[in-house]
Amino acid sequence: MSPRSRLARPLRITLTLGLPLALAGGLAFTATATSVLPGGETGKRAQGPVVTGSAVLDEIPLAEFSNGLFPGSVDNDRGVNLGIGSDLYPADRPGEFWALTDRGPNGQIAVNGKKRRTFAVPGFNPAIVRVKVEGERVRVLGSVPITTRSGKPVTGLPNQLSRDEAPFDYNAQNALEVNPNGLDTEGMARAADGTFWLVDEYSPSLIHVSARGEVLTRYVPEGLRLQGADYPVVEALPSILLNRKQNRGFEALTVLPGGDLVIAVQSPLLVPDKAAGEASRNLRLLRFSPEEGEVTGEYAYRVDPVNEVDPAETDQSELKVSALVPVGAHSVLVQERTDRTARLHRVTLPRDEGILDSRWDEVETSPSYEQTEDLAGAGVDVLDKRLVVDLGKIPGVPGKVEGVALVGRDTLAVINDNDFGMSDGPDAFDQNGRLRDSGLNTKITHIKLPQALRR
Repeated sequence: MSPRSRLARPLRITLTLGLPLALAGGLAFTATATSVLPGGETGKRAQGPVVTGSAVLDEIPLAEFSNGLFPGSVDNDRGVNLGIGSDLYPADRPGEFWALTDRGPNGQIAVNGKKRRTFAVPGFNPAIVRVKVEGERVRVLGSVPITTRSGKPVTGLPNQLSRDEAPFDYNAQNALEVNPNGLDTEGMARAADGTFWLVDEYSPSLIHVSARGEVLTRYVPEGLRLQGADYPVVEALPSILLNRKQNRGFEALTVLPGGDLVIAVQSPLLVPDKAAGEASRNLRLLRFSPEEGEVTGEYAYRVDPVNEVDPAETDQSELKVSALVPVGAHSVLVQERTDRTARLHRVTLPRDEGILDSRWDEVETSPSYEQTEDLAGAGVDVLDKRLVVDLGKIPGVPGKVEGVALVGRDTLAVINDNDFGMSDGPDAFDQNGRLRDSGLNTKITHIKLPQALRR
């Protein structure tokens, strides 16, 4: 049968903690809340969501962080500091969270008219980082490095030259080797047994990780044929996902109270081609059963026109889904964002299979799911959504929010991705190969809502 047929500085140690899962309940709406405003003023009656605090991640040199986990793994961090903005998940103590790095500092430099993907610190290894918000400071408590079955770093390097961008060094002059173990980690959730679930943009893939960081299983699309990985690779995801846009695989993941996972493809698939995918507003959400080890549902989700989310943006392909937050037994908040702003919508997932294994999962279907404007007319049930909060209308919320967590009954914590302070282009580093830091910080920002998101 087919598998789908049914800081304190310096940081010197690694901590792995087995903590129970913290999940949100259902949505409810209450009267206007009393909020603490930025600057400490209290007693104001908030008519909308307000920022109640913002904390900045300690500046931790990347070599110090990496060598504390794998001694000697990074000999030159080129002046780059740690960034942990790929996702945020509540821990079991007030003010504490699990945060996530991606594949490490990377950029693009054009050489002879063609962009090359650069890896400034190729020895960097993705990690799950436990942090605590203390006033205006985000302190690192410990880190869980992601490793292969034999305990080696997975690295953040691409897997296949035939499928992924070829990797180059910081100035795009020297080619690097690919690594079948490499992961571009983005979304994260913690299960009740203390293990972690991550998603990755390369395959795209879903990764089950032990409490100590060992990759237990990597689930990839059928037909990927990834060879040479030092951990189990299972082709259990729909093959249509092989048509993901470069660097736009999975970026959002969460776990429902019953244990099922919800995954969002970051951008529309390139079906039948790049032009169709970049113009499309039709995304796919997946439900995955860890118990069955397979996808049990695939649902149609339609993002808003990009200029409704970000009035300064006209390119629809710049709208992405980067975060999911559980708010009920079968309900999640879906974050739609550009690099400047974001909005969160509530959707309820049906119990059926949706479009899974239908003609919309076949690349031969014409027009494709991505090309179809009138999905209802084509017999597709699109998930109903309701706007919960527009982060772009809240003063004090940073840009490029990639992680969102629910804290208490009526507060969101969001984390931004500062890209390790990197920018694209040949001027990202000086003549000595040291980073010209963008000055952007990784922040955890708390937002109090006028509605309670937990009963």
